[in-house]
Amino acid sequence: MDLSQFSGFLVFLTIFTMGFWLMIFLLTFAIPYWLIGYFRESWKYRKEGRAIPKK
Repeated sequence: MDLSQFSGFLVFLTIFTMGFWLMIFLLTFAIPYWLIGYFRESWKYRKEGRAIPKK
């Protein structure tokens, strides 16, 4: 394995690892945060007896 193959492998490994950790972050934190916020807000509006405002 020469230097160009090795550097290409390192670039691939870096991009793959960043994508993997981004996927883990989105599935464990960001998406549940958005869903919980949406349901809390809709529950608050339903409790007040109003419809959810349209954007």
